[in-house]
Amino acid sequence: MHHFAYKGGVLHAEDVSLDALASEVGTPFYCYSTATLERHYRVFAEAFADADALVCYSIKANSNIAVLRTLGALGSGMDVVSEGELRRAQTAGVPSERIVFSGVGKTREEMAFALKAGIYAFNVESEPELSALSEVATGLGATARVAVRVNPDIDPKTHRKISTGKAEDKFGVPYTRARELYAEAAALRGIQPCGIHMHIGSQITDLKPFGDAFALLKDLAEQLADDGISMEFVNFGGGLGVPYRGTNDVPPHPDEYARVVFDAAKDLGCKLLFEPGRMIAANAGILVSRVLYVKQGADKTFTVVDAAMNDLIRPTLYEAYHDIWPVAETLRESERTATDVVGPVCETGDYLALDRQLPSFSQGDLVAIMTAGAYGAVQSSTYNTRLLVPEVLVKGSDYEVVRPRPDYDDLIGREKIPNWL
Repeated sequence: MHHFAYKGGVLHAEDVSLDALASEVGTPFYCYSTATLERHYRVFAEAFADADALVCYSIKANSNIAVLRTLGALGSGMDVVSEGELRRAQTAGVPSERIVFSGVGKTREEMAFALKAGIYAFNVESEPELSALSEVATGLGATARVAVRVNPDIDPKTHRKISTGKAEDKFGVPYTRARELYAEAAALRGIQPCGIHMHIGSQITDLKPFGDAFALLKDLAEQLADDGISMEFVNFGGGLGVPYRGTNDVPPHPDEYARVVFDAAKDLGCKLLFEPGRMIAANAGILVSRVLYVKQGADKTFTVVDAAMNDLIRPTLYEAYHDIWPVAETLRESERTATDVVGPVCETGDYLALDRQLPSFSQGDLVAIMTAGAYGAVQSSTYNTRLLVPEVLVKGSDYEVVRPRPDYDDLIGREKIPNWL
């Protein structure tokens, strides 16, 4: 469910007209709904209300500080994968004791920064990383609380580029070696093994891979207990999918996911951690764009809009589908024709939709690319020397530009011409 709907013939974000917003802010722009962010967080968190649980929103999905502040105010923790994301969480006011640090390539500088910040735990992904963390922590006179990220070699049945739990994926420690690494961690200075971590992928719509993976997680926890290494928490990661195709694409509800988790965790007596990102942010955001031209090619029609692959790379990077709605409701029920929705970037891969049955748009029409709140703005770039688009947060009838559109001085002025030129 989201809070984008037609009112008075115009698509609104909560109580704000997207037509009026486009006139004020200019297109293209991202728009986020506070009500949707809050609802999705609460639905997930309430699925675990009877457990000792910490939901750590995965910042990489949408790192806008206003979004983080919104979720942090609800009690959300944060899952970070860089010093920059940790700094964002701090700026948003999220307490360090609600922050976990993931990622396969943490630098020693990042480790030191996180240790000084006093984060809840590190998700360690390799033996060399564990050794480096021990050295950094010992040098600071600190203790790093760690969970080893375990790779169970389970196919999450998702896109290959967002699978993280198969043997060929770069993430985590092979399940068969995890017990050995925990024994090593327990003997290292500056290291306190206190949790287990597993994250098998993103946009998962089948609960069976979760069940299979969590069963292995439970077995490992029991083996470690036999080894005298008790677990304070188990981190189940994230990955629950979202409905990119509206009512025709409904993933499992968090309550169903919770039953799978509880089946594995019921006898462990551990705190439960989660790292959802897409599930909270995706349907809370849209990308609003304006039609520049409608171009008739030899074999197809191209609807050229002012948003491009540098603004939303998911369609060309992941072959991802995003619903496209007209902002004017009159177009919603009009006759549909096949078209490619493309942008101005000089790449054949610059598209938002291919061979899609859509209304016959005209120059100046506004369109909303739906379910764009996750992995949209965070993956945007300035390719073709295009300006980053603004981000707008709506709450009821209020709105704020929470990332302004830069100008060309901001973009080009950062570069220097060497003195020999």
